[in-house]
Amino acid sequence: MKRNPAIAILLLLLLACAACTRPEWRKESGMVWHTVYNVTYLSDRDMRDTIMAALADVDRSLNVFDPNSLVSRANKASSLAVDSNFIRVHAMSLKVSRLSDGAFDPTLGPLIRAWGFGEGHKATPDTARIDSLLKITGIEKTRIDSGILRKENPLTGFNFSAVAKGYGVDRVAAALERNGVTDYLVEIGGEIRASGMSPSSRKWRVGIDKPLLGAGPDNRVTETVVAFTGMGLATSGNYRNFHQEGGRRYGHTISRETGRPSQNDMISASVLAPTCMEADALATAFMALPSEKGKALAKRLGLPVMLIYGDSIMWATPEFLRIETAD
Repeated sequence: MKRNPAIAILLLLLLACAACTRPEWRKESGMVWHTVYNVTYLSDRDMRDTIMAALADVDRSLNVFDPNSLVSRANKASSLAVDSNFIRVHAMSLKVSRLSDGAFDPTLGPLIRAWGFGEGHKATPDTARIDSLLKITGIEKTRIDSGILRKENPLTGFNFSAVAKGYGVDRVAAALERNGVTDYLVEIGGEIRASGMSPSSRKWRVGIDKPLLGAGPDNRVTETVVAFTGMGLATSGNYRNFHQEGGRRYGHTISRETGRPSQNDMISASVLAPTCMEADALATAFMALPSEKGKALAKRLGLPVMLIYGDSIMWATPEFLRIETAD
């Protein structure tokens, strides 16, 4: 039988094309929002442009340090049309604020700055100023109707730093999924979302740092390792970002009730939730609650939660212990 050379050439081209589009593990890393991001994913093509576009979209909306961002403009207005990013983050913030009896509140930005955290980094913790700032805080005093943000007091402002990284992780994950990527791990400044399987064909294994006072990237020690997929993970703590004054240590988590840094026994909180945004907000809420109230909330939620308090005492929900030992 005589072979058709055109068919043979076509078969070779098809085989070559199949080989060049075979999925492979890829990694994208860089800096965003003054921290490091890392994305590991399985794909037949480079997703860098997709990842950067997702991060830029969130940045334009929620970066409180950019005077031209949507949130910065919202902080100067009594009402303003807002985008889907702002709407989602506002809704989650309101949900977690209610769950935690106001412990989580993104309108505490002026108080965060007054205590020397965030933009400016100059502490001015005088009682009269703090009392006046409390009058303009409270996310429940704001609402979004038909895409329009409305504030009872035009001086009320938002600082979504405690949830924006987690939301950014979710948006990168969504962008990857829209492009057919199902196996990935997205991490921004320690906030993580994992899906599918890892390069070892198992669930993703992630270490959670031991809360060592003043610990940084070069002197971290692992507290435990969790194995999970299809969830977001976030950890919040006062052991890295704090001020020392008059023999007292002030953490960056501000109490909605007092307007001062939370004086409780919590050192760090790690949470896994369906989205990284929710995990991020909840981890911050736990840091503002005394340990007993935090434990009660964790039990009520039924999520994997690990709290470290007092003299490095660790407490965890049954859901957390299951993924801690999973493989």
